[in-house]
Amino acid sequence: MTNKDLLNVVKNYGSPVYVYDADTITAQYNRLTNAFKSVKQLRLNYAVKALSNLSILQHLKGLGSGLDTVSIQEVQLGLKAGFTPDRIIFTPNGVSLGEIEEVAAMGVQINIDNLSILEQFGTKHPETPVCIRINPHVMAGGNTNISVGHIDSKFGISIHQLPHVLRIVENTGMNINGIHMHTGSDILDIDVFVYATEILFETAKQFSDLTFIDFGSGFKVPYKEGDIETNIEELGEKLGKRFNAFAKAYKKPLTLTFEPGKFLVSESGKFLVQVNVVKQTTSTVFAQVDSGFNHLIRPMLYGSQHEIHNISNPNGRERFYSVVGYICETDTFANNRRIAEISEGDILAFDNAGAYCFTMASNYNSRYRPAEVLIKGGKAHLIRKRETFDDLIANQVLIEE
Repeated sequence: MTNKDLLNVVKNYGSPVYVYDADTITAQYNRLTNAFKSVKQLRLNYAVKALSNLSILQHLKGLGSGLDTVSIQEVQLGLKAGFTPDRIIFTPNGVSLGEIEEVAAMGVQINIDNLSILEQFGTKHPETPVCIRINPHVMAGGNTNISVGHIDSKFGISIHQLPHVLRIVENTGMNINGIHMHTGSDILDIDVFVYATEILFETAKQFSDLTFIDFGSGFKVPYKEGDIETNIEELGEKLGKRFNAFAKAYKKPLTLTFEPGKFLVSESGKFLVQVNVVKQTTSTVFAQVDSGFNHLIRPMLYGSQHEIHNISNPNGRERFYSVVGYICETDTFANNRRIAEISEGDILAFDNAGAYCFTMASNYNSRYRPAEVLIKGGKAHLIRKRETFDDLIANQVLIEE
């Protein structure tokens, strides 16, 4: 996407606006599949929570992807986008037995991550295939909020509780067809991840009828120039070889499964905002924009860094700015950042806005959520309308006096 393309999007659809590039998503999907080309049976289940727009799901379906879902609503989105139930896995945390049963009735693969629900579901539905999510107690992830494989995590069944799992499976006679783990997002050390996979392989030996092993995801993407990222090619070489050896020893066909979200869509996204005010104080120059953490909360929530470019004046002299939003509390996108000289009315573009950005947006301060646009086939397609006041009050009910 060129600056001209992005400025045309703002011209046609206003700001703030999220813009995604279909070609980038395709390239990332192909990069991951090529890295594991040595594996005979590979399946990528896109993590819907990263970016759940129906048009994005539809594009990924066309690439051959399945879906990883964490709520019944995400399952319904997947079905609406045209995925068949057998191409969807449901990996919730802390949901009711009723929700799991409702999803199972749709024919979706169930993934259970606690002993209580495992026993209840196995007792009532022993014939339904179930995957088990294991917590390997391996710390991975770039932030404590997104590291989910450590010993204090609420996710997964502790590897130390495997004897309890085996007892439940034996007592209920339930059908375990998959083993799963997810250590966290922003994996930096390939060897740490591979170490965790060995724990999963050892666990898989305890089950005789597996059809797949799911290694989660969490592959790191670069957020700035020179930033490190997960070496997918190295991982593909190391894990692919190890998986093939295990599958041969297991003596039954096994599918290697991943659930990438950020890796597929993060770099495809740009978030475009307009500068309302350039405000000089005694120590800081603020660029105040027509958005806030109601639209992009990651910098405030995780301390994540999104590169910011002035696409209205890309060749301007660089100055230092703090880019802040219009929310009525501390609302900072970037502190003291070098950006080409900014004037009021300029359009700023945030990089890496494809994952966990729009999906975490809200109506805080009663602001509308922005539009979404997909660049596909060289054309800009509106894939979500900007909200209106009618949308804001659609489900509110006034008490009759």
